[in-house]
Amino acid sequence: MKDIEIIARDFFGGEDLARCGGGHTICLHCAKCRADENDELFDEAKGIAAHIDATLLKAEAAHSDVSALCHTANKYQTASVCINSYYIPQIKNELDESIKSCTVVNFPLGAGSRLAVKKEARAVLEAGVDEVDMVQNLAAFKSKDWDMVIETIKAVAIQCIEYKKLLKVILETCYLNRDEIILSCLIAKKAGAKYVKTSTGFGSAGARVEDIVVMREVVGPKFGVKASGGIRDAQSAKAMLEAGASRIGASSVEALLTVKTS
Repeated sequence: MKDIEIIARDFFGGEDLARCGGGHTICLHCAKCRADENDELFDEAKGIAAHIDATLLKAEAAHSDVSALCHTANKYQTASVCINSYYIPQIKNELDESIKSCTVVNFPLGAGSRLAVKKEARAVLEAGVDEVDMVQNLAAFKSKDWDMVIETIKAVAIQCIEYKKLLKVILETCYLNRDEIILSCLIAKKAGAKYVKTSTGFGSAGARVEDIVVMREVVGPKFGVKASGGIRDAQSAKAMLEAGASRIGASSVEALLTVKTS
């Protein structure tokens, strides 16, 4: 296994040192420098709920299901509610102002063309969404079409920066080995995103603590790490946050806030 810095040097080159932290050590000359921004780390004082993206992405979800999720998010004051883009107007109307609206693009397969993903991102931003979770172009990544991987993320990132909205890049870690996870994190950071995220929840597996550890080590403190997929209880959520996650994507918010006693 290669060190993070070696992977960064092999892929990007350069000798300037990074100011933002992260295991890459060298400056990636990102599309958006985060060095002077606040840290994106778990703040225990805020509680777990404030770090949860309450999520409902099932194809069969109805308006009533989304309303129930918004009610739960308002009750516990989660970080955001993440839904398919059809429901953006509904959650913008039903959520407290303190809670962000979030949607997904290039989801769930990560196989859309750059132009299609760019236009999809423009549409959801114009609809007023606060946060965008996009799947990296997995087809391009597995084909080693690195320019397409970077340019697809950058096409979305530039628009999110323009709209002053937060972009999370879903790596779908179940299909990647350690070095591929590292490279995916580096690409997302360089392309201008603000977060990396483990999973769609529709892949062959979800978040793993060991992957969160690696992702946090790669990106450093100025960048967010979201654990998503298969996190269904308070113990699992706590383990992800302690490993370095700053957001948790989950459909069962109350389960994450309830500690079971024997």
